Amino acid sequence: MAQYKVEICGVNTSKLPLIKNEERKELFDRILAGDKTAREKYIYGNLRLVLSIIQRFTNSKENVDDLFQIGCIGLIKAIDNFDVNQNVKFSTYAVPMIIGEIRRYLRDNNSIRVSRSLRDTAYKAIYTKEALMKKSDHEPTLSEIASEIGVSKEDIVFALDAIQTPVSLHEPVYNDGGDTLYIMDQVRDKKNNENNWVEDISLKDAIERLPEREQNIINLRFYKGKTQMEVAKEINISQAQVSRLEKNALKSMRNYLTQV
Repeated sequence: MAQYKVEICGVNTSKLPLIKNEERKELFDRILAGDKTAREKYIYGNLRLVLSIIQRFTNSKENVDDLFQIGCIGLIKAIDNFDVNQNVKFSTYAVPMIIGEIRRYLRDNNSIRVSRSLRDTAYKAIYTKEALMKKSDHEPTLSEIASEIGVSKEDIVFALDAIQTPVSLHEPVYNDGGDTLYIMDQVRDKKNNENNWVEDISLKDAIERLPEREQNIINLRFYKGKTQMEVAKEINISQAQVSRLEKNALKSMRNYLTQV
């Protein structure tokens, strides 16, 4: 699609290859055997995935080339750590890895610094507030929170004010020596989740594999909401032809999505 035909880090994204389904397992077998050429081919064949993901961070004001390079690091880590014996699609595994790498980069390069002690106090206060609410079914007072964690009310207010600037969802909230609790664990998002994101990326890939005319029909029918008769009139073919091409396109897309 047109918006992806740009130069990023010297790579013409309009010419990026796509790895065929039948190639994936073969390439990974070669990668596990130490074949560096196969590894490079798999990396290059998944750069479209990185490009799609960095669109989520266009409001970060970071240089897109930098984000692309960081995303590629996440992709490489995903390839090096992917277990082919698990019943998981590579894209499902890779997307959180790439996003996590970019978020860490944005967090570490944030120009606004808050001391570790202030963050720890603020996050303990947030965690304690949630814990107390679960126990008593009412919102705890500042005094109750301060008493629970052994910190003065003034220090809690100061710490909470200090983190009012944007904070990464991957910032740790609390760690008692076991599993770390992150901010994202306290936030619910029913609309935008990783599964939906992976599905959107896979759907774009499936559409891009279609012949140009079928891509146009899918776009007109399902993205612009036109009827088959309206599509037929616009591209100057019969409604029956539109129906046939649409069915073929949807079948091809369905086959691709079940194999990715």
